[in-house]
Amino acid sequence: MATLTIKNIKRVGSDTLESVTVEDGLIRGWNLPESDLPGHDVLDGKGGTVAPAFTELHAHLREPGQTEKEDLASGLAAAAAGGYGTVVCMPNTRPVIDDPALVRALIEKAEGLGLARLKPAAALTKGQKGEALAELAALKEAGAVMFTDDGLTNENARTLRLGLEYAGSLDRLVSVHAEDDSLRAGGVMNEGPVSEALGLPGNPAAAEEARVARDLEIVGGLHAQGRPVRFHVQHLSTARALDLVRDAKRRGLPVTCEVCPHHLDLTDEALRSFDAMYKVAPPLRTQADADYLLEGLLDGSVDCLATDHAPHTRAEKERDLLDAPSGIAYIEIAFPVMWTRFGERLGLEKLTNLMTAGPARVMGWPEPTLDVGAPADLVVLDLHTERVVNPAEFQSKAKFTPWQGQTLRGWPTLTVVNGHVAHLRED
Repeated sequence: MATLTIKNIKRVGSDTLESVTVEDGLIRGWNLPESDLPGHDVLDGKGGTVAPAFTELHAHLREPGQTEKEDLASGLAAAAAGGYGTVVCMPNTRPVIDDPALVRALIEKAEGLGLARLKPAAALTKGQKGEALAELAALKEAGAVMFTDDGLTNENARTLRLGLEYAGSLDRLVSVHAEDDSLRAGGVMNEGPVSEALGLPGNPAAAEEARVARDLEIVGGLHAQGRPVRFHVQHLSTARALDLVRDAKRRGLPVTCEVCPHHLDLTDEALRSFDAMYKVAPPLRTQADADYLLEGLLDGSVDCLATDHAPHTRAEKERDLLDAPSGIAYIEIAFPVMWTRFGERLGLEKLTNLMTAGPARVMGWPEPTLDVGAPADLVVLDLHTERVVNPAEFQSKAKFTPWQGQTLRGWPTLTVVNGHVAHLRED
């Protein structure tokens, strides 16, 4: 395997320009003399800041069956462009990823692309119907790294309890989209003054909070019995839901949670445009909720950031709010959005931790480092240059975004995965 040296880079927390050399998929050393590296490739980091490549625990890559929206090649290229080295893809595809053969096929195809690394999630229940458990042991053996019915919220309480027990015995995480489907009903946006003013059906905060409360009671009961459960709440969007998770952690329950940048930077006020671009599930909430979630990032109550990258076709998102699907695709600009909007509050070390070590801890994986001998998964970030968001340049098939035309900083310029260049920004 070729040797690669990246020069003129700074490690997070340092202003010293250095060089790093990677070989055979590992970090070989820092500031090695060129005489020790015959025939190596050299890239200029142009003064950028290097960090471990990001890990995404929640992305919809739409393969198999919905490749008009996204496929492995476009989705993993988009992830690499966003600085991600590892992506966990959700199983709500067509067919649902509840078959070990599908898991193996996805892993094999992704390995041949040379882009971000793929770690498939598998469905918790057969067909994501919320009734009978999928063949979890066989799915784990095939390479599934977590179990989730994300995309649907219909697991009945008994099925979830059995799934938590079974997955825990396999040392696998269960991740849930926490909304009570009966409370959510036909809501297309956050229920509150804005939905009332617009005359649109609202999705109440209670739909999320009731589901989180129910699930945490199930987890608490299993934990009290000494069961090795691991439970993760996806895309928290309300202050009360975060308080429920915070309290569960105080009680020592094995619970983690994620927050998405769009729930921090956007609010239900955006729906005054009647633009389905802003329709997501759970919905954009109030500014008070967004502010509270940011405090959760700062105090450590939130374990990691995740994008819930959810591409759709433009035609689908141009439907009216009642009929359009939920989802925003922006994995390529997640870090620039966070750095531009919240970098001053969070700081670089905290922000990169939420996108690297945080996801690793949730999954029980080794925390990524820049140490010699560590895996050569790296991202170089240009923290200062301002660029206008142009979705036409996206690697994703979803070439539209709420941040179109906005000026952001913190662009990934180089992503290295397993020692190979997965993305290089030319300009």
